[in-house]
Amino acid sequence: MVEQLNQALPVGAMNTRASGWWAMIFTVFTEASLFVYLLFSYYYLAVQPHAPGAFPEGGAPPLLMSAINTAILLTSSVAVGWAQLSIEHNRKWRLVAGLGIGALLGMIFLVIQCFEWAGRPFGLSSTPYSSLYFVITGFHMAHVVVGVVILLALTLWSGLGYFNSRRFAHIHIGALYWHFVDVVWIAVFFTFYITPLLGLRT
Repeated sequence: MVEQLNQALPVGAMNTRASGWWAMIFTVFTEASLFVYLLFSYYYLAVQPHAPGAFPEGGAPPLLMSAINTAILLTSSVAVGWAQLSIEHNRKWRLVAGLGIGALLGMIFLVIQCFEWAGRPFGLSSTPYSSLYFVITGFHMAHVVVGVVILLALTLWSGLGYFNSRRFAHIHIGALYWHFVDVVWIAVFFTFYITPLLGLRT
């Protein structure tokens, strides 16, 4: 009887204002502060006329791979958003598909970013620019890894039927983190790939 009762118990909070939601909100604020500090360091050094090295090192970086990665992450956010809407309408397999697509696109992003790193003509400690490039994009990659793990876990749990149209807080909490990672990438992409085209010091 006890086992039957335990099996029937619902999983997860009933709305997005669960304690986990607020924990993720504060996590996002904390991590956003980290990226603000790092990007500020880039812009501060970039506008100093006598700062060592060039910004960017070796001239403006090629846009192709980074633009593809940007499109991939934006598409992943759309897929995860689709998953969020799907569970609110109790469409389980659309939820699974949306989360799974988001996780897959995140992994593709990581692979492309590794190729991007391998193609850089400088190392981590070559110049202030190179250090900032690898540190900032590296921190972002670490956040993508965490986001992919979250999406994979949510995909598995969704396939097992843990969520429904009333209990889906975990989905929105995980999606919040993923959307945050995507927004951060837009700032990183603008900083390293667009600002050199706008005439920031080289």
